[in-house]
Amino acid sequence: MRTLGIIGRKGGSGKTTIACHLAIGFHLRGRKTILADTDRQRSCIEVFRARQNPGPEALETSGPKLFTLKTAAASAGVDAFVIDTPAVLEEEVAQAVALSDLCLLVVRPTFLDLASAIRTSAIIKQLRKPGLVVLNQAPTARETIEPPIVRRSIEALNLLKLPVAPIIIRGRTVYQTALESGRSAEELGADLVAAQEIASLCAYVDRFLFGQTQAPAGEVS
Repeated sequence: MRTLGIIGRKGGSGKTTIACHLAIGFHLRGRKTILADTDRQRSCIEVFRARQNPGPEALETSGPKLFTLKTAAASAGVDAFVIDTPAVLEEEVAQAVALSDLCLLVVRPTFLDLASAIRTSAIIKQLRKPGLVVLNQAPTARETIEPPIVRRSIEALNLLKLPVAPIIIRGRTVYQTALESGRSAEELGADLVAAQEIASLCAYVDRFLFGQTQAPAGEVS
């Protein structure tokens, strides 16, 4: 079993949206998946209550209970254990990072998000965990030319010394629309560009998580 920690210390980064889409994406690719919701808002639980399609399973928990839940999931033959973390509780985030095989840092292209990412990446480096950054809610490129705010954000994120996913998730309403019915943009099929976008991210993260691509462990600075 492999564990993916989804981290976004700035509220509104879209961390939960990414967590739900990746958990469903793993399930669609035949991996038995559990989504552990440690965020006290329980947004993931609300999403999966609306889901009518089979799997994956979403369970509410907290940082101190994560190890026990992870152990039980491994014993049950789960392939992918996805943790949605709270935005502001540093201790809970650190517990999730410690238990993760890969930490996915979700960041919007804003100054405050980037500033928060610096502090969050420090936790990943301190615990020497493999990390990966995904840029979320970014404006759409025009004729393959990225907006200046996206280019500047990627340059800033590269300074964190964590790999940045080449798949950028754009600010598309379909991601929220899909979750209203407990589905991913892949399943909804209303926006083929969004479906391909999130499918590409899922495939990329899957390669890191399950060993086809090696993510570098954070180094203590």
